[in-house]
Amino acid sequence: MSTFTNSDLEDLWDDSDDAENSHYTEPAPTADLVAELEAELGFRLPASYVALAQIRNGGRLARTFHPTQEETNWADDHVAVTGLYAIGRTARYSIAGELGSTFMQEEWGYPPIGVCIADTPTAGHQVVMLDYTLCGPQGEPRVVYVDQEDDYHFTVLAPDFASFIRALENEEDWEDPEQELALDLATVEHGTLSPLITRALALSSLPDGAALVRSQCRRIVLAKGRFFLHDDGDSWLLYDLLFHLHSLLRTPTSFDDFFRRSTDQVDYERACFELMITTSFVAHPYGLTTAGFGEGFLRDWWEARVAHGAIALTPDGFVHESEHWTQVLRILRAGLA
Repeated sequence: MSTFTNSDLEDLWDDSDDAENSHYTEPAPTADLVAELEAELGFRLPASYVALAQIRNGGRLARTFHPTQEETNWADDHVAVTGLYAIGRTARYSIAGELGSTFMQEEWGYPPIGVCIADTPTAGHQVVMLDYTLCGPQGEPRVVYVDQEDDYHFTVLAPDFASFIRALENEEDWEDPEQELALDLATVEHGTLSPLITRALALSSLPDGAALVRSQCRRIVLAKGRFFLHDDGDSWLLYDLLFHLHSLLRTPTSFDDFFRRSTDQVDYERACFELMITTSFVAHPYGLTTAGFGEGFLRDWWEARVAHGAIALTPDGFVHESEHWTQVLRILRAGLA
């Protein structure tokens, strides 16, 4: 008898973006590969996880919300999940891949309680893990949501992997569109700016800088109904504005240098995109934040801007081409009218 029924997997996967899905998916794993990975990780993978991988091995999720019995930094009664890691090592988001379980534990400090199996919209600051604490490395692990920003506090999601998959729900089932729109408008119109943006604006020659940030964020909320940054024109303009402000604080030497905070960073001293708008420290939060982000959207913008010369590499690092920035600024200011 199959572990999962058709209804268990109905509308589970998001296949709207093949390029993004390629970072999560691999062919079905062989028995030898599963054995290799289990030996490498030190844990027996749940049979239901392996069974699902035979049907589809990883991918971005369409059913992205999972209910919780306690409040988390994400919401009062649920958490959000972005994609399920493939059982493999070649996809970027596979359990043994470039940004897989070992990376999250070694570079981000997640506890050695088991295996990271899914990422979240918070770009690494929360993950979903198989937790073998109670069952031992050969037992049936429960599924937990681990919050790096809250001293790696974990919230139990499900007693086993199959139950975790079955309990995933569509975002639309959880949200009141009018309420979400009102809340996100309040966030972008009145939320405190990141200390990094505030510092950059003080150094800038933009007397209307704060208004430009809020206006573009408001445009995004009104267009989408939520404060989500994606691969679209309005988001790209905001990326350009934040890149300009970032450049006033320091010149990035690569995409990762621009995007990511340092692994041991605990304050806002070093500028990075993450701490400008997607994530804040629990001890020192700010208000105008997306509370999560998909790295691939920003990477697409970066690669396109570099390819077209709008962002250029200099001996000191990457900078805006002046004519491009002038054009971006003109468009942003037109949006203030």
